[in-house]
Amino acid sequence: MEKEDQEKTGKLTLVLALATFLAAFGSSFQYGYNVAAVNSPSEFMQQFYNDTYYDRNKENIESFTLTLLWSLTVSMFPFGGFIGSLMVGFLVNNLGRKGALLFNNIFSILPAILMGCSKIAKSFEIIIASRLLVGICAGISSNVVPMYLGELAPKNLRGALGVVPQLFITVGILVAQLFGLRSVLASEEGWPILLGLTGVPAGLQLLLLPFFPESPRYLLIQKKNESAAEKALQTLRGWKDVDMEMEEIRKEDEAEKAAGFISVWKLFRMQSLRWQLISTIVLMAGQQLSGVNAIYYYADQIYLSAGVKSNDVQYVTAGTGAVNVFMTMVTVFVVELWGRRNLLLIGFSTCLTACIVLTVALALQNTISWMPYVSIVCVIVYVIGHAVGPSPIPALFITEIFLQSSRPSAYMIGGSVHWLSNFIVGLIFPFIQVGLGPYSFIIFAIICLLTTIYIFMVVPETKGRTFVEINQIFAKKNKVSDVYPEKEEKELNDLPPATREQ
Repeated sequence: MEKEDQEKTGKLTLVLALATFLAAFGSSFQYGYNVAAVNSPSEFMQQFYNDTYYDRNKENIESFTLTLLWSLTVSMFPFGGFIGSLMVGFLVNNLGRKGALLFNNIFSILPAILMGCSKIAKSFEIIIASRLLVGICAGISSNVVPMYLGELAPKNLRGALGVVPQLFITVGILVAQLFGLRSVLASEEGWPILLGLTGVPAGLQLLLLPFFPESPRYLLIQKKNESAAEKALQTLRGWKDVDMEMEEIRKEDEAEKAAGFISVWKLFRMQSLRWQLISTIVLMAGQQLSGVNAIYYYADQIYLSAGVKSNDVQYVTAGTGAVNVFMTMVTVFVVELWGRRNLLLIGFSTCLTACIVLTVALALQNTISWMPYVSIVCVIVYVIGHAVGPSPIPALFITEIFLQSSRPSAYMIGGSVHWLSNFIVGLIFPFIQVGLGPYSFIIFAIICLLTTIYIFMVVPETKGRTFVEINQIFAKKNKVSDVYPEKEEKELNDLPPATREQ
């Protein structure tokens, strides 16, 4: 019977596949799309800022003011993401995981309409405000989508489905780059349409996601609705007999009552979760401060300064985006084979090497004729490295190292660090680039090095382990091997002694 249940565990049913697609396409896709959408048409948009300013004040805008306005346009998006992250706990606990995603579409459809009309309205302030709103949308979805999918997925598909949101982020980046080709929408007339298209996936999600199940865990644990949870599980798994899984969620519910809800403030004070929290902060900060968005936000300038002809830059950028999508697809399949820790180590050390070589290449590009090509190779190698570990793994890792009671708070902290770091890079990098020139990537190299050392010293492998086993590993690090919170103690007592001693 047990073997049969084992076989029964993980099937990617049509309902689960479609729910995954709608959640990721409707939400994660937009995050990627909006990261890259302002990159290609930047010169047309800055010209629009200048023209609008001239129409109002009858003088041209100063170059520092224009750089500042453009930095704001870019960095309002991650600042909105930070605000969105802070809203996550409240939304998922009150509206549910699916409900939060549906509510979130307001923050996409409204700014899409506003950005589409900004040129007619002759207002660049509308664009900056809309970037804040789509940022809030991305901040909510980047935390809620992995949580929703993690709670829908059977155990053996948790890793693969956990990487799907990141895959759709990369697809969003690529689509924005393709639509941002000069021949498509990066033109004086086309850029408002390019920015406005972000509302299309949101509209699709708003129409179709209501027909799909809410997270069974949310229905049973927070809503106390047994029949709805059972129905949701039956729909997701494609069979009637879901008693074992229901029992598992019930146990979790009992354990929840023992542990109580862990707020953000409480999480910071708990010794038993100390290293999990530090690891979350280090991985999220490392993911953003390792320079990935600097490479995306300013890819075109890197290619131009690397000597690519201005008309060909867009094709190189789109090519890089395609590599990113491909490598993230590879990660979906290897994350259960190679493990999370190995992918993080491979990824960060690849990024470290790429940053060092890129610095040398940019410094020497005027003295050695073939150096510009080395720069482009470095950017592509960097993108491959980031797509393998630093991009997809941290969000999946949060799901695995925290139990249900502390997970929303952990996502809020991880999300806030993610977006604040992203915001800082977006705001400061243009000025660093002016000040340090080719040496600006040295800063990112140092951050990659420090993160790699931390992962090597502290982060355990979580592949194929239950949440409880992962918690045991951290319990030793936290020096609380004898003092489990009641919740873990109850679960650990159910384990065979051999597992307990590992």
